[in-house]
Amino acid sequence: MNLFSDIRALVIDCLDVLAAEGVLPDGLAYDNVTVEPPRDPAHGDMATNAAMVLAKPARMKPRDIADALAGKLGADARISSAEVAGPGFLNLRLAADVWADVVRAALTDASYGTSDMGQGRKINVEYVSANPTGPLHVGHTRGAIFGDALASLLDYAGYDVTREYYINDGGGQVDVLARSVYLRYLEAHGQEVTFEDGTYPGDYLIAAGEALKDKVGDAYVGKDEDVWLAEVRSFATDAMMDLIREDLAALGIKMDVFFSEKSLYGTGRIEQAIDDLKSKDLIYWGTLKPPKGKMPEDWAPREQWLFKSTEFGDDEDRPVQKGDGAWTYFAPDIAYHYDKVTRGFDGLVDVFGADHTGYVKRMKAAVAALSEGRVPLDIKLAQIVRLFKNGQEFKMSKRAGTFITVRDLVDEVGKDVARFIMLTRKNDTPFDFDFDKAVEQSKDNPVFYVQYASARVHSVLRKAAEAGIDTSDPATADLSLAAHEAELALAGKIAEWPRVVEVAARTHEPHRVALYLYDLASELHSLWNRGNDDASLRFLQEDNIPATQAKIALIRAANVVISHGLGILGVTPAKEMR
Repeated sequence: MNLFSDIRALVIDCLDVLAAEGVLPDGLAYDNVTVEPPRDPAHGDMATNAAMVLAKPARMKPRDIADALAGKLGADARISSAEVAGPGFLNLRLAADVWADVVRAALTDASYGTSDMGQGRKINVEYVSANPTGPLHVGHTRGAIFGDALASLLDYAGYDVTREYYINDGGGQVDVLARSVYLRYLEAHGQEVTFEDGTYPGDYLIAAGEALKDKVGDAYVGKDEDVWLAEVRSFATDAMMDLIREDLAALGIKMDVFFSEKSLYGTGRIEQAIDDLKSKDLIYWGTLKPPKGKMPEDWAPREQWLFKSTEFGDDEDRPVQKGDGAWTYFAPDIAYHYDKVTRGFDGLVDVFGADHTGYVKRMKAAVAALSEGRVPLDIKLAQIVRLFKNGQEFKMSKRAGTFITVRDLVDEVGKDVARFIMLTRKNDTPFDFDFDKAVEQSKDNPVFYVQYASARVHSVLRKAAEAGIDTSDPATADLSLAAHEAELALAGKIAEWPRVVEVAARTHEPHRVALYLYDLASELHSLWNRGNDDASLRFLQEDNIPATQAKIALIRAANVVISHGLGILGVTPAKEMR
């Protein structure tokens, strides 16, 4: 059941009737007609913009359309009133039994809130994709949590989702890792070593050095780099990926695919992708224009193979192969996305760090060219996170070297808190993570506020059981006994859940789910607090069992939605607060 979708369908049906009667012209497009919650709840339960968006193509006054539409809508049993406001907005109030149907649907339909909008289309969500040179640090956390929640949201909305991690193991940073592990290997043999600039001095490599010693003994001691580099690089990468998998697990993240950049080299896969672009006349031998602004001292015009990315909206064409035959850093990324396209995905999402802003247009251009426009690519940028404690920017454990690890963050506040709080802001806005707020038990802490709502429902259920009140079948409750305006407000918020899912999935914005859950919890807490002053609103009424059962059915429905929403965000619902 999707009440907003159902009422929109009613609006469209009524518009068709008006067209058949000659009140409206035939052939009007209804794509921009919406039914949404009004900005001010005092205006009604729902509002439609139908008259406003159809006025121009119909060559009519918005108010004339709204008046005619209001008459048709008012004849439906679900509509208690349809009121025209302003120049032609139409505010709707729904009959009380409609809200009862919503509550029953939430209680009895396990798929309540899920959507078929994805229609099983295959979508790949690539996120984290950190260099395999150490454990994940807090800079990776936001993108990891955002990508994972988005993948869950799209799955909930009917897509066939693949979660993917791109292992950047083809570049020079992996050689640096290997040399750093080799130093720890020598250290494990009792040698004094010096970590020069350009190596990784973090203590997290001590275990890798000792493990390498256990594996090969002293076989590499004193040997030239060409003897051990390739083997140590592979060993070190595997060791770091084991650490990263553990970090992901600490955040509640499990990937479906780990794709190695190294697998693209020496296998013909980069050549295949570039040949595909060549076959479309999108690669040419040329020279880039000088950069705008101040000219770098080392800039010189040089001929190389260029991709015509400007044909797909980029600011300039991009080099893919240098004059000496070496691939640019862009070439393997093209090949990787070519691989995604050939795997048959209907859509791609890449979650990048904020420092990849300049990479968006060229990557979208590449995918558009490779797929001939069939496969959309959405690139989401995860902005930086700053950590604060006691009002000061907070630096946690330095045991990893120069950065703060994901494990530090999880150890400090827990997985659920970290995930929920980081999802309360849109991904592309900077975010300050305040540890004091994260553990505070107040309305200002969104995860506590939502979890407290869930815990309150479980508390009521326990008290009802202690009082001998049967709440085992809430769907049979007489919901007309929970029809106070405050109770209907909670039912109304429950009704918004399917719409929130579809809007959040369509825009790729899981933060909408977190904000909705906060609002839903607020309605439940408000109802609880009003019971302090109005005894008839208290959830437990031992002298009126049917009313108790109705009220508990209502809050259980709210908790069902809270549980589903937290599930999307990767947060475990609370049964009690400790």
